[in-house]
Amino acid sequence: MRILRTTVLSVAAVWAAGWFMAPGQIGAQTQGRTGSAQKMPMMKTGMMSKAQKIANAVTAAPEAISGRATVLDWPAREADAPALLREGSNGWTCLPDMPDTEGNDPACMDKPWMQWAEAYMAHKTPATSSVGIGYMLAAGGGWGSNSDPYAMKATPDNQWHHAPPHLMILVPDLKSLAGIPSDPASGGPYVMYPGTPYAHIMAPITSASMHMSMRMPATK
Repeated sequence: MRILRTTVLSVAAVWAAGWFMAPGQIGAQTQGRTGSAQKMPMMKTGMMSKAQKIANAVTAAPEAISGRATVLDWPAREADAPALLREGSNGWTCLPDMPDTEGNDPACMDKPWMQWAEAYMAHKTPATSSVGIGYMLAAGGGWGSNSDPYAMKATPDNQWHHAPPHLMILVPDLKSLAGIPSDPASGGPYVMYPGTPYAHIMAPITSASMHMSMRMPATK
């Protein structure tokens, strides 16, 4: 996961504005997995062509956003800057599935999220002046701590959990998050990293088509 943190900082430099998202801590560890969260077999980005990486990256957000977003690649080494896969025009940045995580977790982030990432990488307090939106809507998900911004593995008290497809929401005033649950199993939006400068809202997404597929009886 060190490569992920280096990449986000490099991405910030590219944008000059400053997963990643809090789910940046999501690792390959799967201790404590429950329910329907399972490892999703797929071609990891290290095996993908440039076209496949772009196609994967843009699944992270609605087409209206990802279709005009800049797409960057994860670097092969920590010291490398992310390669430009496609130039964008709307201020958003998308990256394909993280090569060192389990599941399918591409992401698209706006500028406030990039600024958040820069502060996170430097262990500084983010100066969030406007609402920030990040998307991780592709099927799959990953694992990470909901309480410790820098945790790399599960511990008895760090709320290690599966993060399904979701939106990530930054707010300028962290006090406004008071009253929102911080339990990932609450069944709705919850606060990740409560009580820290990196707190933000995680909003799990389940599409109507997914609901229908779960409710439709099997055909004979």
